[in-house]
Amino acid sequence: MARVPLLQLSDISLTFGGDPVFDDLSLVVQPGDRVALVGRNGSGKSTLMKVMAGLVEADTGEVVAGPGVSVGYMEQDPDMAGFATLGDFAMHGLDASDLYKVERAGEGLKFDPARPVSTASGGERRRAALARLMAESPDLMLLDEPTNHLDIEAIGWLEAELKATRAGFVLISHDRAFLRALARATLWIDRGMVRRQEKGFDAFEAWRDATWDEEDTQRHKLNRKIKAEARWAVEGISARRKRNQGRVRALQELRAERAGQIKRQGTAAMAFEQGPKSGRKVIEVKDVAKSFGEKTIVEPFTLTIQRGDRIAFVGPNGVGKTTLLNILIGRDAPDSGTVTLGTNLEIALFDQTRAQLDPDMTLWDSLTGDPDMRVSGKADQVMVRGAPKHVVGYLKEFLFDEAQARAPIRSLSGGEKARLLLAKIMAKPSNLLVLDEPTNDLDVETLDLLQDLIDQYDGTVMLVSHDRDFLDRVTVTTIAMEGDGKATVYAGGWSDYQSQRRPKSTKEEVAKAKASGAKSKQKEAPSTSLTFTEKHRLDALPAEMERLEAEIVKLQELMSDPDLFTENPVKFQKATDALIERQARLDEAEEEWLNLEEKASA
Repeated sequence: MARVPLLQLSDISLTFGGDPVFDDLSLVVQPGDRVALVGRNGSGKSTLMKVMAGLVEADTGEVVAGPGVSVGYMEQDPDMAGFATLGDFAMHGLDASDLYKVERAGEGLKFDPARPVSTASGGERRRAALARLMAESPDLMLLDEPTNHLDIEAIGWLEAELKATRAGFVLISHDRAFLRALARATLWIDRGMVRRQEKGFDAFEAWRDATWDEEDTQRHKLNRKIKAEARWAVEGISARRKRNQGRVRALQELRAERAGQIKRQGTAAMAFEQGPKSGRKVIEVKDVAKSFGEKTIVEPFTLTIQRGDRIAFVGPNGVGKTTLLNILIGRDAPDSGTVTLGTNLEIALFDQTRAQLDPDMTLWDSLTGDPDMRVSGKADQVMVRGAPKHVVGYLKEFLFDEAQARAPIRSLSGGEKARLLLAKIMAKPSNLLVLDEPTNDLDVETLDLLQDLIDQYDGTVMLVSHDRDFLDRVTVTTIAMEGDGKATVYAGGWSDYQSQRRPKSTKEEVAKAKASGAKSKQKEAPSTSLTFTEKHRLDALPAEMERLEAEIVKLQELMSDPDLFTENPVKFQKATDALIERQARLDEAEEEWLNLEEKASA
């Protein structure tokens, strides 16, 4: 029996005063679909989702939901006028019996339902909108950038909820790890065309590149054909008076076909301006501590950052990652301890609040009014990497068109604001990049470019991010802040940090089980529920775990040397690999020991 679609779009066309956003678009969302909606910034992803939600009316075509199907949409910028608190907004349209759903979502997404709307940040408003959608439990969820402003713990909670749901969902996100975990199909918007592939996001980039390669091949063939026909037409004039008018018309049609092709959006021409080389020791902090009232942000913390380091700060929202970052670069003062900045430091700062952007200024004025970019006597030029450049030309390098140059910054999308801020900091020389949440709103292609630029950057990089894939790609050292005031240094990126850390519950469980097992062995005869091999293994495992623990301690002591990575990177990498391998073996041994101990006492 054929399934009834959740949602069906037929022959949708939509134009906003220029080229069509969509033309003759048709698609179907089936029950249980888990679809990633991907495309470049500005390609129309959010617009398509609003069409699907019934919030934007197409010029032509039809949008039909299945009989009895409920469709829920998570707004990027929810209108909370008339609501006193975030909880009031989240409960709107729900029954009192649904309160526990909102409270549960509030815990998972980390927002306070009692927070007044008037004092709530944009991120808190988005989390309230997401909690409302999760509590509504519609048959089809339309999620537009749900991970923005979520920390990694909240992203993990949402990921688990979406994995467990029986509802269908369409998801816009630039978080690769999130998309890989959830998507089973991919909708790709590219120049007004929507393609679908029944594969998850893992297969998207290969599919995209193959499609573009085929397009380039066909365009090359078309250009060769036009060139050949044009040569025939020119030579035919001298060879005979009467030309074959059919071939002339065919040439005109070929040229019209080429002119009608929509050129792909290029990649932003981003590059960091390399400043003078900093000293070898970039930042040295000794016993730095910071508190706000009774809340401890960081206990005495010591760290040496060397030239060329790539350091990430990770942890839940609100634990003080940005505060510690500001202490390290001298913007905030610690309560105690010392911070020593190295010589010749030139810092480029990407601020997650985008405070460097005045929403009422135009893009033009934001660049030409920057003292570090101003060119004396030239109102239409900015200083970029040591040379004057026309402001519109520079904006075009970051994928802005000429019409946007005089538009207010408040009219930009989140991705466009991020690109503008990158344009400002990339124009200035630097040798220390400080990137606080740089990945929010950037599309996959721009994230790839940013990653490559960080890889090629000769200076030092410190960043805060909740994008797990990005952290794995660019980070050499991870500093974890988990809300207890401790800042713990781990080698490697996010995955390395996860494999090295041992949850407290596991350690406590093993310790309790060991103690319980020791007491039971004193009181009872040896268990006969184990096979001979299992009993031998149970007896041998404690010594094996102690040996692995000792090896881990030695490796951690070796890697605590701040000069090891700089002076002997090969040895550092071998130690990192060995540490990860020993910790994985220890985790396996502890799990095996617990299972055997449980079987023995059963």
